[in-house]
Amino acid sequence: MNFSQISVTLRRIVNPDITVHGHCDIPCGIYDPKDAQLAAETVEKMMTLMDGVEPTSGATRNSLIRYVAAKEVHAEKVKHEVRIIWGDYFKPEHLEKFPDLHTKVWQIMKTASACRQGVDVADAANLRQQVDEFADMFWATKS
Repeated sequence: MNFSQISVTLRRIVNPDITVHGHCDIPCGIYDPKDAQLAAETVEKMMTLMDGVEPTSGATRNSLIRYVAAKEVHAEKVKHEVRIIWGDYFKPEHLEKFPDLHTKVWQIMKTASACRQGVDVADAANLRQQVDEFADMFWATKS
């Protein structure tokens, strides 16, 4: 290895190109489904706004593009937040109380994907309801 190759290797070790994000693997015990609920509400709102837009001008096309972008980000956020709580918080004893928990999470993932892929406001309303039910399950285990 020459000096240039060593320099590049050291730079990659000290300052890697990969950014890693995580909730908390300590575990911290701080979980709240509110972010997922807010994201689901945002998806529903964006899809409702999209339903009323006729992309006939630059301004309305711009609005439509922004609604779609927000819908995409927040549908993925729903999936992310639900996965964290499902994977890190829920324990086997919670499954005794909610035996359909895994099915509920699977349905949320599928519905969030449908919201990303489509524009049906009914899917967004369904996502919001599913996330609210998931949040109810969560809070029932906390009390």
